[in-house]
Amino acid sequence: MSAPDPSRQLFPESLGEETGRQRLRGRRVLVVGAGQRPIPDEDPPVGNGRAVSVLFAREGATVACVDRSAEAVEHTRAQVVAEGGVAFAEVADVSDASVIAPLVKRCAEQMGGLDGLVLNVGISRGLPLARQTAADWDFEYAVNVRSHMLFCQAALEVMPEGSSIVLMSSLASLRAGSRNPAYESSKAAQVALARSVAVAGEAKGIRCNAVLPGLMDTPMGRDATRHRPGRAVAVPWGRQGTGWEVAYACLYLISHESSYCNAHALLLDGGLSVGVARAAA
Repeated sequence: MSAPDPSRQLFPESLGEETGRQRLRGRRVLVVGAGQRPIPDEDPPVGNGRAVSVLFAREGATVACVDRSAEAVEHTRAQVVAEGGVAFAEVADVSDASVIAPLVKRCAEQMGGLDGLVLNVGISRGLPLARQTAADWDFEYAVNVRSHMLFCQAALEVMPEGSSIVLMSSLASLRAGSRNPAYESSKAAQVALARSVAVAGEAKGIRCNAVLPGLMDTPMGRDATRHRPGRAVAVPWGRQGTGWEVAYACLYLISHESSYCNAHALLLDGGLSVGVARAAA
């Protein structure tokens, strides 16, 4: 996907080629899972967390980028700075519950406040039900659900009125096509958690929503395709989504443009979940 093609719903925004419009001017946003995994492709696609970080900076936000990989998060920070944006990097393993509250406090202090939080971090060990162990199950939930709860808990303590939180769920929260019950059920739990956080934040005027990407052309998506080569044969418009398209959905939900959108699960799947599909050739 290297050029806009309206017939495939592919535009400069879809490719990360649009300049910023200052939609987040003055905002201070923490992006957790801002790096991306290395994959063997020569020209890897952008991941959701990196796209969110770069786009938000283009739109005028100061961005705190967090990832467990120092190399990956530094790459994201460097890309933001190379484009003239403002960002700094933190390294953290969010499976360790003790690091989360101090991390949120530290990032808020360094940015002079915190009024946006995007929780993109998530893992999948790809284990079918028959091969699940208690340890594997607990670890996926620690990263995919418990860390999100703890980040939201800490953020609500320091966020001012009018702030916004986004949890990155998945189409997998609605369907069991990946045969990966820990991932699917933890992503469903994220949607429920977003609603709970929205209730908790209402008194302070803080919103929380979830984004549910479908089949995406990201490093994680390409790894999934290597394991299941036929998973995206019928995607709408004959292509998977991009990390930039996920980032624009998050941009809307973090910005004040979505000021009355709360406790919502935004599907970002081209209509695949309701039957929009490309017919086989």
